Amino acid sequence: MGSSCLSIVSLFGSFIRRSLTAAGLSSQTVDIDDGDTTIHFWGPPAATFKPKLVLIHGFGPESMHQWRHQISFFTREFDVYMLDLVFFGESFTKSPERSELFQATWVAKLLEKLCISRYSVVGTSYGGMVAYRIAKMWPERVEKVVIASSAVNLRRRDNEELLKKVKMEKIEDLMLPSDGRVLRKLFGLVLYRTPYLPDFILNDFMEVLIVWGEHDRIFLLDKAIELKKLLGEKAKLEVIKNSGHVPQIEQAGQFNKIVNNFLHGLS
Repeated sequence: MGSSCLSIVSLFGSFIRRSLTAAGLSSQTVDIDDGDTTIHFWGPPAATFKPKLVLIHGFGPESMHQWRHQISFFTREFDVYMLDLVFFGESFTKSPERSELFQATWVAKLLEKLCISRYSVVGTSYGGMVAYRIAKMWPERVEKVVIASSAVNLRRRDNEELLKKVKMEKIEDLMLPSDGRVLRKLFGLVLYRTPYLPDFILNDFMEVLIVWGEHDRIFLLDKAIELKKLLGEKAKLEVIKNSGHVPQIEQAGQFNKIVNNFLHGLS
């Protein structure tokens, strides 16, 4: 049974890779600081005149599994860069740092290495926290921001309530499962870390789209409503019905349309 499951996973991974290649992307790695940190990403072999779109994944499998429904859609009009954060997929670092601020710094350095000076960024779950940090630290580089299913306004008590619900002690044990039992528990929340309180000061001209699944059981819809109020008039909230923590997978067509309209200034 184990080898059969492994074979299915391997075949599915091969299918996704072929789909990414067919969409014009290639698997690439870049050494950021003399081999101490290496970032893996899927992107165009060479930049074109299309606008740049950066996709940042959340906790769980590598980025290609989390964004597989978005690639063929967005590569029609954007140069898409879908990266693996450090400690995920084929990206790694010798640094012991684990914060979203650390992740944001390396994403920005990767884009610098690729000579990409202006881009929009879409982040889901943990990736939304990283996307928020990038926009906050380098507003002159970021055109538009999409925060999907990501409670950047998370408070310590929110984590405590979630852990109580799943009868676990550490948020890291839930978000980075070490065995099948915990993985099943996480999936049960996802489908129908050390928190911080950001100051929510983004550029006056920066537009932010918040996308949330109506039935998100990791970050409840209340957090999206609160986040919209904190970010102010420049932020727009779109709630996707019949979806949980991963609307980009469960309701991919609607998610893609909402994000695409926002990126083109139609929403």
